[in-house]
Amino acid sequence: MLNVPTLWTAFVVNFLALGLIWAYVMRSYPNLDSARYWTASAFMCAPAATFALTRFYFGSFVPLLAGGSLMTFAICLAAMGVERFYGYRASWRLSLTVVAMTCASIAFFQYAYDHGPLRILCYSIGQAVPMAIIARLVLDARRGPVNPGARLAGLLSVLIIAVFAARSIGAFIGADFNFSHSTSGQAAAVLLLIFLSMSLNFGFLLMAVDRLRNEVADLALLDDLTGVANRRHLMQRLSEECARAERSRRPFALLVIDLDGFKIINDTHGHAAGDACLQHFTLMAQTRLRPGDMLARTGGDEFCIVLPASSLREGAMIARRILQVCRDDAEACAGAEVPIEVSIGVAEWTEDVGAFPDRLMARADQALYVAKKDGKNRYAVVTPDHETPALAPDQIEPLVATPRRQDAAAG
Repeated sequence: MLNVPTLWTAFVVNFLALGLIWAYVMRSYPNLDSARYWTASAFMCAPAATFALTRFYFGSFVPLLAGGSLMTFAICLAAMGVERFYGYRASWRLSLTVVAMTCASIAFFQYAYDHGPLRILCYSIGQAVPMAIIARLVLDARRGPVNPGARLAGLLSVLIIAVFAARSIGAFIGADFNFSHSTSGQAAAVLLLIFLSMSLNFGFLLMAVDRLRNEVADLALLDDLTGVANRRHLMQRLSEECARAERSRRPFALLVIDLDGFKIINDTHGHAAGDACLQHFTLMAQTRLRPGDMLARTGGDEFCIVLPASSLREGAMIARRILQVCRDDAEACAGAEVPIEVSIGVAEWTEDVGAFPDRLMARADQALYVAKKDGKNRYAVVTPDHETPALAPDQIEPLVATPRRQDAAAG
């Protein structure tokens, strides 16, 4: 039969191994701040269990007090890791308060007023508080669907709290729940806690894997330089919008944008200046978009904007806004600053486009070609009834069947 000292020894070895695993994760993924706290938590559990183990060989109460305090601090570190995982500040003040109050209350009910069940209650509450914080954070559905790792961590946190509660209740009704004694019941309780705590860390590991997988997926859909969607993401979104438009018969608009004279900027001022122009344009364009609109860089100095549930008129309105912010910014340029000019082609989904986003892209490209051919730094639209693009007038109402030239100053 396994005895409690043997199980505490296994506890030490297991958490040292777990600490090494978290240390490797921390080193491999330095941006995962929570891994630092989970590493420290695992390594803190090992000396805590060691102190509890020495209680069997030394009659002093001090090792058990030290072990209980360190174990409480280890669980607090795990809770702080979860806080950092979800973007909150690690609550050091709360953690140190919980540890200090746990240590002080255990010492009080040992030296000032010797009462074993109250000591167990204080110890259980001290560890249940950070466990409750973990359960609340990982099971909070307000951030979206709870991933499997978080669901596992939440369930295990609740089970560990239940074990602490059962231990406290058992102590008050006369059951021997003192972990410093080696009995079959205590061995089973320690074995259960080892299993639950190791499984809890496995839940944390699944959370980290899910986060890293999502980050890799996001990187595959984002442009490295500007941070907006890339061409792959754009085509996925266009396919979704085309399918939605086919079902609802509600059109959407697409803008194709090209920076005028971008090659000259690269050749004259260098590629660093060109990159800065792309980033600056991205920021300016985003200020003129609505929630739900999507800006994507399709390559080089080419961008696209998807305008869900928008008409050609609304697409032209967004094009005017982007042209105007670029012109205002160009007028404010001074010294070595490089003004940015853009040409924009505007197209609208129609039934003949169907579920083929390439057709809509080609239509917007035709409008962009007309805008550039007519002098650049302007936009053009494709009228629904004609394949030939027409330069958009300043006020598009109604859309005309025959081309009308846009005033050069109107954009």
